[in-house]
Formats: sequence, C-alpha cells, structure tokens
Amino acid sequence: MRRSQILVAALPVIACLLAVQPSVAPAAEEEQASARNEEGRFLSRVRQLTFEGRRAGEGYFSTDGSRMVFQSEREPGNPFFQIYVLDFTTGETQRISPGTGKTTCAFFRPGSEDILFGSTHHDPRNPELQRAEYEFRAAGKKRRYNWEFDPEMEIYVAHGTEGALERLTSAPGYDAEGSYSPDGQWIVFTSTRPAYEGELSEEDSRRLENDPSHFGEIYLMRADGSDLKRLTEAPGYDGGPFFSSDGKWIVWRRFEADGLIADIWRMRLDGSGKKRLTEFGSMSWAPYPHPSGDYILFTSNKLGFDNFELFVVDFEGLKQPVRITYTPGFDGLPVPSPDGRRLAWTSTRHGSDHGQIMLAEWNHESVREALRAAPPRGSGPQGGE
Repeated sequence: MRRSQILVAALPVIACLLAVQPSVAPAAEEEQASARNEEGRFLSRVRQLTFEGRRAGEGYFSTDGSRMVFQSEREPGNPFFQIYVLDFTTGETQRISPGTGKTTCAFFRPGSEDILFGSTHHDPRNPELQRAEYEFRAAGKKRRYNWEFDPEMEIYVAHGTEGALERLTSAPGYDAEGSYSPDGQWIVFTSTRPAYEGELSEEDSRRLENDPSHFGEIYLMRADGSDLKRLTEAPGYDGGPFFSSDGKWIVWRRFEADGLIADIWRMRLDGSGKKRLTEFGSMSWAPYPHPSGDYILFTSNKLGFDNFELFVVDFEGLKQPVRITYTPGFDGLPVPSPDGRRLAWTSTRHGSDHGQIMLAEWNHESVREALRAAPPRGSGPQGGE
C-alpha cells in the first residue's frame, strides 16, 4: 500500500497505549498544554472527517478541492479496503471500486473525472480470501505483515464515479501506490515486478516469501499505461511516490535494504538528481509536497518507535525538519488541499483503535516561518524537538 501498510502495522500497538490513561502530574499537564499550543501554530479547527466503517485513511482531494477520494473498510462481507468519494458540498459518499477484493491508493486525475486506484477485484479467489481474513481475525491472530503486497494487485482507472473500469497494468507482481502528474498525462507508481522478471537467488526467494516489499521500485508511465520506465534500482522498498506541484520532481520514501529505516527522497522525472531529504535514522515515510512548492509534509516515528507524528521538510532538504503534531495517537499520511489552506491526515487521536481521516485549517505562513528559523540540516538534534 502506498503509505498505509505502516499505518496498519502501527495501530494495534497504539491502541494498547491509548487504552491506559494514567493520572497526569501538574508538570506533565503543563507540558501537554505547551505541546497543544505548539501544534496550534500550524493546525486549527481540527475535526474528524470520516466516521463510518472500521477504519479509513489516505484521503486525497480533487483538483478543485470539492471532493475527496479515500479508502475505508466498511463494505459488508469484505474485510479489506474499498475506494470511496466524499462530496464536501452534499456530504454524500459513493463507492467507486467494485466492492470485492482489496483496493488501495486512489487519486483524482487533474482535468478529468478519472480516478486511479489499485485493486485485486479480478482475482477469482476473493470470496475465499475475504472469508479467511474474517476467520483469522475471529481467532485473535495477528499477522507479521498486515499488508501483503498481493501480486494480484493491479492499477485501474475509473472513468468517473459511474464510469467503466480500465485496467492499466498486467505484469506479475504488486502494482499500486499510483498518482498523476499535475497535467494528468503521467502516472508514477510502485511495483514489485522485478521479483517476477527472472530467476531469483535462494536469498531473494526467501525475501520474496517473507518481505515482498523489498522488491518495490518506482515506475513512470503515461496515463494510458504506455511508455513504462523504471526510475529506481537501489536494494530496498521504494514507494509512495507523488509529483511536485510544478510536475518537475517526484518525491518518495526509500527503505534501507533491512526494511527498518526509511527516508524521504526526491528525483527528476527521468530518475536523475536523486537526493535524500531526511536522515532521522528512523521510519520517515508518506511524503506529500505542499502546492506552494516550499516544503514536503511527511510522517516519522523519529520521536519513538510507536510515536508517529507529522513533520515538514523544506524542498531542498537544507534545514532540519519541523514537527507539526503533538497530540497522543497516530498521526500520518498528510495531504494538503489544492489551495494549500487545509490539511487532511489519518489519525487515531479521536480515540478509536483504528484510523479515521481528520481535517484542519493549515497555517502555511507559520510553517514557512518555522522552517526559516530551523537550524541547518546536520547541526544538532533533528526533528523539531
């Protein structure tokens, strides 16, 4: 999944932490109040946007900001995500995916009613897999990997909320985590197809069985699926790519080969100019460029293994990242509105064991001021502590 596999893995631990609420000493209360004030510099009118279903996340705005496409587990008889569109004007929500199998990573095509997403609805095993997932949960079991990088996952485009589905990829391996360029002419996405293109060594065969994400690479193709080009080659999971607002850059997150450390990177559309923008020594992921082009929002557990918070880093990666959220619970998958004045993200701050989408007003000027005041990258502790 573009960014949510990390979210899903983290939520059970976060839920356990939230279940215990010890008494708070006066000093701790003062510290918490200070933290809320710090968050208030950047976020105001924070409210929960989605409520229905077991979980929801990865909300992305339409080009005009009037709608949001997101994924949610709410379809009767299906324990996996499906894709929905929320109309901010009417308040109505409509499912656009077929309703069966697994789906993920939806995105509006600029200048069009098309909606991109990954799906396995074509897999004839879906009824069996859905039933098995319910039985697995009922038994109280937990998976080592909550997102399995299903090799049946392919990229589809829905031609409008009522339109037909068109399949864009068909190679063996997981194809998902796609997004459009600002002009709607290109798609950047993640694929594990390198694992299926030739004979694997014994070591890589074990990797594929235990951690298929290791083979994830970034690809670029035209909106119709033609002119495919691979952009990354380094060992480890490259994923979650998005275009910059001017369409000249791609931002993504790269995991090291051991799968433990991830950082935010950027590159040109031809794969050149690769540059690492963070170096927290932790799991930094879910990058999304602000439409101003000044900075990139992302998620990191730099402050503690189970403590995922939102951060921003300047687009050149010259300054230490600035911390945005301070509220207990998971905060991740940040997405600004097209006008840059609102922020949507996935969170458990509402008290549920599972994430829902939050919405807030975004103070762009305060963020720019904080970045200007941040120390240069490489000087002192990083992370806006």
